[in-house]
Amino acid sequence: MPTSDFKMSTIRSLFWKLFEQGGTAVVTLLIQVVLARLLSPDEFGMLAIMLVFVNIGNVIVQSGLNTAIIQAPDATERDYSTVFWMSLTTSVVLYAIVFCAAPAVADFYAMPAAVTPLRALVLVLVINAYNSIQEAIVARNLEFHKTFRATITAGVVSGATGIGVALAGGGIWALVLQQLVQQGCKCLVLALQVPWKPRLVFERDRAVTLFRFGWKLLASGLLDQGYQSLSDLMIGKVFTSSDLGYVSQGKRYPNAVGMLLDGAIQPVMLSAVAHAQSDLTLVKRLARRALKTSTFLVAPAMALFAAAAEPIVRLVLGEAWVPCVPFLQMYCFVYALLPIHTTNLQVLNGMGRSDLFLRLEVIKKIVGVVILAFTVFVLRDLSLIVAGYMVSGILSTFINASPNRRVIGYAYHEQVRDILPAFAMAAVAAAMTLVVPLAGLSDLPTILLQVVVMVLAYLGIAQLFRVEELTYL
Repeated sequence: MPTSDFKMSTIRSLFWKLFEQGGTAVVTLLIQVVLARLLSPDEFGMLAIMLVFVNIGNVIVQSGLNTAIIQAPDATERDYSTVFWMSLTTSVVLYAIVFCAAPAVADFYAMPAAVTPLRALVLVLVINAYNSIQEAIVARNLEFHKTFRATITAGVVSGATGIGVALAGGGIWALVLQQLVQQGCKCLVLALQVPWKPRLVFERDRAVTLFRFGWKLLASGLLDQGYQSLSDLMIGKVFTSSDLGYVSQGKRYPNAVGMLLDGAIQPVMLSAVAHAQSDLTLVKRLARRALKTSTFLVAPAMALFAAAAEPIVRLVLGEAWVPCVPFLQMYCFVYALLPIHTTNLQVLNGMGRSDLFLRLEVIKKIVGVVILAFTVFVLRDLSLIVAGYMVSGILSTFINASPNRRVIGYAYHEQVRDILPAFAMAAVAAAMTLVVPLAGLSDLPTILLQVVVMVLAYLGIAQLFRVEELTYL
């Protein structure tokens, strides 16, 4: 593909991915706000426990094979069907295991009402066996406008379903049905746009070839998701489900903002790097542009969110959720580091270096589990548990960046130099917003004024110092 065509295709894909992430974030935020006002922290804590099994199951079902399809230069229709049958078989086996284990899980966490909802929720795994192939085809062809339509439609339909069930007094079923309808609707809308349908084809040689790449991503994904889930499982056991609800809500919104901004850029970069992997100069240029642009957007968003956390939570979620504010603020720091993590890992995936990806995950998770176990079982304090994630996040920036010094010539010190301006400007601008609450205004005017101060200060500083990312955007 000519360079100009490749560039325009990448830019178009970035726009559609941004629209998808933005639309999804807005719809999801509105739904979560309504559900948070209709349901209790205890029910959100119960959902967090159940989602552990869904999230880990999704990693196993995909087995890194969807990324293998995106990355492989010679993937065919027969490969898609081969991967689908592998994923479907895995999902059915996992569903049967969780179905049988549901009573034991509910008994362990003293949540007898969770048995049937857990059995229903894990049906998502079967749906995702099909959906993962659809999304891999879309990403491979840089046709993210199709994902945009499917995601927005699914968000609206599932949100209406969840809210309706909650208003009818459905409790935890509102959250479960929302998840099921969202994935089912997304899969259906993509099926109307992506012509691929599974065939009765299974090529053993291609399965082995793709799995040889994918198993490392499977192991990496299990390590990552297992580590993330371990926190929920530990908090749910050592503390109460309400405590877990506060922590999960504190994490949910910074995560949504981070995935909106960074998540729009990184999947496009993975596809772009996969297409350009033979040109290391171009790959490094793509990585730098992705890292700097993403950080320029994510850092001020997280800084503002942390500064205005209390009035936002009180206004949007209600007084009952104010205990989640400290956790939200700490997670804002964790997700402010998201661009440096995802940029480096997407480069490794796009370059076909899943071996390095796996090695990094092993190192990070050893460090993370040690910190998590110490904070949970020795310190036994919720705030210190989340603070432990902040420490892990800082250490992981160095771990994730280290291989790309030799893979594409993009060293850690260069990356730090590239992101420091955005962090410094965000810190200064956020500090200016802290004087706004002193005016004694109600929550809504306070939030709006803080947003205005943050935007003007951040963009003003960027313009004053002629920051490259502002000009690029």
